[in-house]
Amino acid sequence: MRDIVEITALVLGFLGWIMVFISLEHQYWKESTTDGSVITTSAIYENLWMSCASDSTGVYDCREFPSLFALPGYIQASRALMIASIVFGTFGLVGTLVGMQCSKIGGENYILKGRIATIGGVFFLLQGMCTMIAISWYAANITQEFFDQFYPGTKYEIGEGLYIGWSSAILALCGGGCLMFSCSCKEPGEKVPYPYQPSSRGRVLSTTSRSAPSNYGRNAYV
Repeated sequence: MRDIVEITALVLGFLGWIMVFISLEHQYWKESTTDGSVITTSAIYENLWMSCASDSTGVYDCREFPSLFALPGYIQASRALMIASIVFGTFGLVGTLVGMQCSKIGGENYILKGRIATIGGVFFLLQGMCTMIAISWYAANITQEFFDQFYPGTKYEIGEGLYIGWSSAILALCGGGCLMFSCSCKEPGEKVPYPYQPSSRGRVLSTTSRSAPSNYGRNAYV
């Protein structure tokens, strides 16, 4: 049962880690559509790195943000959190692979492997939290600007990249939770290795033979 939970956690964590890359590279974090005639209908969409515009004919143009320090604070924070999420997910995958009970990596010290798997679960939880904070913070700013009647700029809506990010965070949190659960419970027939202790049988026998009273007199050995 424990092996199944650990494999499930590894699969969930790996899928969440892959989806972080997909969400980070996705261009539709927020999008806005300007309706007009058939020719003038255009769409504007952005992510953490660039802003793009396309029209109904399929022609599009993208430009990268010119300066990091000229960006709003929430975009800078979202960038940092998403990159940290990738790093945490990498450590989580390595820790899970080493700490799994069915893995031969790291030997057969199951106590140490259980602790490493727990650390991997913590990294998966950190990955999920970083992704969730970045995506939710970005979405909160989109929603605030959209419902602000006095906002003078372009109003955007939530794009597909944010939904992929939310899914990634949920998968990572579930994977980390499964690892923490698998390490906290022990199966009834689980074997726990003990350090080698040399047998003291010889020492006991020799002590007994020296301390046992002799039933023969001295003349018996002559």
